Amino acid sequence: MDTLKNINFTIALVFSVLYLYQLIYIAVPFIKRDKPHKPTVLHRYAVLISARNEEAVIAKLIESIKNQNYPQELVTIFVVADNCTDSTAKVARNAGAVVFERFDNQRIGKGYALDYLIRKIHESYSPDAFDGYFVFDADNVLDENYIAEMNRTFSDGYKIITSYRNSKNYGDNWISAGYSLLFLRESKYLNHARMLLNTSCSVSGTGYLFSREILEKTGGWKFFLLTEDIEFTMYHVIHGEKIGYCSTAVIYDEQPVKFSQSWKQRMRWSRGYLQVFRKYGPELLKGILKGDFSCFDMCMAMMPAIVLTILGIIINLSVIIAGFCSGDNMKIVLGPVLKAMFYAYLMFASMGAVTTISEWSKIYTTAFKKILYIFTFPLFMVTYIPISMAALFTKVEWQPMEHNKAMSLREIRGADRKLLKRAIG
Repeated sequence: MDTLKNINFTIALVFSVLYLYQLIYIAVPFIKRDKPHKPTVLHRYAVLISARNEEAVIAKLIESIKNQNYPQELVTIFVVADNCTDSTAKVARNAGAVVFERFDNQRIGKGYALDYLIRKIHESYSPDAFDGYFVFDADNVLDENYIAEMNRTFSDGYKIITSYRNSKNYGDNWISAGYSLLFLRESKYLNHARMLLNTSCSVSGTGYLFSREILEKTGGWKFFLLTEDIEFTMYHVIHGEKIGYCSTAVIYDEQPVKFSQSWKQRMRWSRGYLQVFRKYGPELLKGILKGDFSCFDMCMAMMPAIVLTILGIIINLSVIIAGFCSGDNMKIVLGPVLKAMFYAYLMFASMGAVTTISEWSKIYTTAFKKILYIFTFPLFMVTYIPISMAALFTKVEWQPMEHNKAMSLREIRGADRKLLKRAIG
């Protein structure tokens, strides 16, 4: 069993060397301060919302946009009702959005919907009508200062900016809490640290802003892989764009609560990572060889962790099966495996604990659930392993996610507990 111990030690050592810098990231927000903003300039913004059968939630998003502490005449809300079979278009129009309806069963996915929406906007408005474009999902709700805070960072000169991603339904169950902790950690201990260290941040799904210049450089929206947000990030990092982060712009979105739904979504993410790495991996590696830390950071976010994990599992399972077939003492065979699993659990639990403690006041659920979900977070992370392995061999297509928690900002924060319980229950 010494051979297995040595293999596991080697894998752990490689993992530690590759990801040691993310340990340093944890300390950065506590020892460095955000740079002061430059003078703020008011900009005109287009809000882009891609919605597929989102009649239950889209009005709350539009309401939160209209309640922004930012001049409303400088914000125009656009919705693409993408292959909808419900009243999404009608609800969005009644709420005050400019709505375009799209029906295309061949080119399916958020990337195609955004491309269609942007082309429609350019047909109806002058090319310089908007200085920047926000991208939100229909289930999102914005903090009332969201646009004003993003505008401050935009005025600093960043052409792409992402924001602090929080959750509407953290306390529903271990699955929604798992997602929420993952996004909170990404905001606090990845993107915020990157911003403070003056390296590029990463766009994640929803709640980001890009300038008119970015759109002009790419000739429109050209990102159509399963994870169009990651593709968008990798393309611009490779081409030398430094993506910014605004820690004071808070967006809330709805997380899945059913494991079947979570499996489908994360299967798409895993397959999307493979697509992005296949397309942009060589350019990222070239950037790494040239000493571009952002390329290294983005590469680490996509690939090595899951490759090392799957490799370790295959090796350990092979040893267990071989030991069982040869009649070895299974206690001796399983010892190194159980030890590796224990250390992995501790690592993820520590990750969840650090994030929970630092973001405690921003997590809207009971203290009991905050603590409980620290211990279930490793289970959520471990489920990525079979999902990622399945994504290697399964054809994955974009599928819409079901959203039904129509919650206002007040309900999310729990200002009225009765309304909150009604929304969740």
